[in-house]
Amino acid sequence: MTGDPRDHIPDVRDGLTRAERIILHTLHQLERERGGRSVPTAMLYGYVVERLDIGPNEFQDLLTRLVGRRVP
Repeated sequence: MTGDPRDHIPDVRDGLTRAERIILHTLHQLERERGGRSVPTAMLYGYVVERLDIGPNEFQDLLTRLVGRRVP
């Protein structure tokens, strides 16, 4: 686990951590910028790293948890 430990504490409202919320928010922004098209994982990771101190393996684990399946 990297970064601020508070990034990994689930919010009482919906159970999302700060890191998960940042990933989802960034994904939403990128989808809007791309006109609704899907966002490549590498592109999403590049934008998330600008906001959050997270390694690729941890990012992949969080993304897998959010999506519910392994992303290629």
